[in-house]
Amino acid sequence: MAREELLGDELMSPVETIDEVVDEPGLRPRTLDEFVGQAELKGHLGVMLGAAAKRRDPADHLLFAGPPGLGKTTLANIIAAEMGTHLQVTSGPALERAGDLASILSKLEEGDVLFIDEIHRLPRPVEEVLYPAMEDFQIDIVLGKGPAARSIPLDLAKFTLVGATTRTGLITGPLRDRFGLVARLDYYDVDDLQSIVTRAAQILDVDIDTEGAWEIARRSRGTPRIANRLLRQVRDYAEVERDGHIDAGVAADGLQFFGVDVLGLDKASRAVLDSVCRRFGGGPVGLSTLAISVSEPTETVEDVYEPYLIQQGLLMRTPRGRVATPAAYEHLGMIPPPVVGESPQPGLFDNGD
Repeated sequence: MAREELLGDELMSPVETIDEVVDEPGLRPRTLDEFVGQAELKGHLGVMLGAAAKRRDPADHLLFAGPPGLGKTTLANIIAAEMGTHLQVTSGPALERAGDLASILSKLEEGDVLFIDEIHRLPRPVEEVLYPAMEDFQIDIVLGKGPAARSIPLDLAKFTLVGATTRTGLITGPLRDRFGLVARLDYYDVDDLQSIVTRAAQILDVDIDTEGAWEIARRSRGTPRIANRLLRQVRDYAEVERDGHIDAGVAADGLQFFGVDVLGLDKASRAVLDSVCRRFGGGPVGLSTLAISVSEPTETVEDVYEPYLIQQGLLMRTPRGRVATPAAYEHLGMIPPPVVGESPQPGLFDNGD
């Protein structure tokens, strides 16, 4: 019996949830050699993909975790390209029913790569369908209802699942344990980001020197996606306000024009920091209260703004809430409040020494 007959029209309908990535020119690197940064992860992937190619088997399932913009989707594209297979893309929120996932899995060909973004948002019934598919490359299709219902096993083509998440802690243990490699992507250093900016400038035909690329890189918050965005903004500024060439001065002026300061904080990030320092006296302040004060969802504050602020030593998470550090006050040009327990005036018995 054909797979389409087993699944039925109802289960085969949500084909719009997958998009085959079109191979077109862009800023994303296409091979591991072109991918800059994440040296340890690149080494692991090189060994795993090379071994799988020698065995002529699909690569083991992979889970990438980390903040947005660090290259999780890019790595999924690279894995498919290195293995010479197709990439199918979907996301956790798009898979509302078990039938949605069954429809996608049944269409995979031998060796294909299935990329599920935000995999931690998979509904539990959908996740349970994924377990036998990952381990045994098989799913059970239930035909009929009530006492007459029967389950028919459906064999799947061997595939590689690549999951991406920004919230590792929300992934259940049974799902996480079924991945052959769980890797966390770290923020990039300035040298790697400078190489990324230089490569993107060549693709976009932007006239930029080494100092200009470094100035953009150091304000990119350790994130390639932000680096590419800042490069396009500075390019536009240089073409309209200057002669088109980007050096350190033009890059600094362009970034200042678009509201990006010397640490790479944009208007929204500074608003979070300013709210903690000014409105709440440096904290502690709860996440929900902080999010309301800057008119942002709590998930956005926690996943997008806070990680870099904490990494830069501007913000701390404590059991009582978020607390600004002295470095935050210095960055905002403010005087930090006195530390609790310290007296700003000499004591009665102080001798002044």
